[in-house]
Amino acid sequence: MSTKHSIAAEAFLKDQRQVAWHNETLWMVRAKRDKMSREVPEWEDLRRKACELKLYSNSHLDELLTQFEQKATANGAIVHWAKDAAEYRSIVYDILSSHHVKRFVKSKSMLAEECELNPYLLSKGIDVVETDLGERILQLMHLPPAHIVLPAIHIKRQQVAELFQKEMDAEPGNCDPTYLTHVARRNLRHIFLNAEAAMTGANFAVASTGDIVVCTNEGNADMGTSCPKLNIAAFGLEKIVPDLDALAVFTRLLARSGTGQPATTYTSHYRHPRKGGEYHIIIVDNGRTDILTHPDHIRTLNCIRCGACMNTCPVYRRSGGYSYTYFVPGPIGINLGMAHDPMKYSDNLSACSLCLSCSSVCPVMVDLGEQIYRWRQTLDGIGKANPVKKAMSGGMKTLMEHPSLFNTALRFAPWVNSLPRFLKYNRLDEWGKGRELPRFANESFNEMWKKHKVQGEQGKEESK
Repeated sequence: MSTKHSIAAEAFLKDQRQVAWHNETLWMVRAKRDKMSREVPEWEDLRRKACELKLYSNSHLDELLTQFEQKATANGAIVHWAKDAAEYRSIVYDILSSHHVKRFVKSKSMLAEECELNPYLLSKGIDVVETDLGERILQLMHLPPAHIVLPAIHIKRQQVAELFQKEMDAEPGNCDPTYLTHVARRNLRHIFLNAEAAMTGANFAVASTGDIVVCTNEGNADMGTSCPKLNIAAFGLEKIVPDLDALAVFTRLLARSGTGQPATTYTSHYRHPRKGGEYHIIIVDNGRTDILTHPDHIRTLNCIRCGACMNTCPVYRRSGGYSYTYFVPGPIGINLGMAHDPMKYSDNLSACSLCLSCSSVCPVMVDLGEQIYRWRQTLDGIGKANPVKKAMSGGMKTLMEHPSLFNTALRFAPWVNSLPRFLKYNRLDEWGKGRELPRFANESFNEMWKKHKVQGEQGKEESK
């Protein structure tokens, strides 16, 4: 019954101190989100409006993306279209190689992670440097992000201090966060000043103006694009929003949901190329339009990548980002993985308790937990259903459909209480790993109900 996720989660759970710290840190972010949401009286109205705007945008992609291209082109940008990851990588490389770029800086982009841009460019001899502090730490550690907003949330400052001592000549043993931030700033400033090209992702793309909108807390996107004259932005086509009024709805929700802030420190709009420079914008599909063909899962495209579903998820908080096989972990990652390749990523479906906390906090009302449940119903059809679970489900179905069998099982259930432990918990009992059976009551609810019902009827007869 073990899946790739459960095996990786078991390894993560061996360090209970790390698990407790990871769980508490993310729950603190969830608590900040709750506090922020309560301070906005119209919070639920904003969520509904955001959901409606996303559903509108995703059902009018042809109109809005065409409008965006026209506006961006009029602003002086050069717009490219990429049908998949390979085409996206090829476009980026062609732009950089045509300008003989060897030193390239990037702000955080989950699209670049999705399309494996960094290893591709490095293999072509282009030095790629991540400028988001969390991403930079992970790049130097040769690790992928473990969270879409807080990519290095699983790394402690002591580890960062050791890394910076090795890579940036930091003081040995100094793990003060302010000091480490200054060390990283000094190191990155030299890289910014010598970069030949820069790239950003996009939190939003505004159809009516041709704007690319990037939300950061470090200003690294602004720093990266300020020095080189060659700039590139890339976004998945679902990032399109109709106009600035719509954008205002999303910016009120994004930071409050993701990090518990009223707004990110920087909300930057990019529209024109630098004087004497070039600004390239790449619009990427890579399977997104395929999701539109799945009516039950269209809302997956609503996601604004705030990370709130991860911060609240009891499974993610206690199993870590690396226990998931899709590059995006947590509830949204489970759904995106299934939407892109259900045969490859179906094992992640077990990483959900169906508590629906993710659906409750999502700022754009993606029905994350409900979608995971629906994906689970498809497992048998694609040959991915667990045979043991199928047998158990079949047995439970038979039990529930036959009252006499069910009631007999209830009568004998208390016998389990006195069985030796080795008979209840052994290698054949996967369920028993990490779980304890409840103690069965000597009198079942059914028996109690019937007894009290009879007594009640007798009492009524006696009172007549």
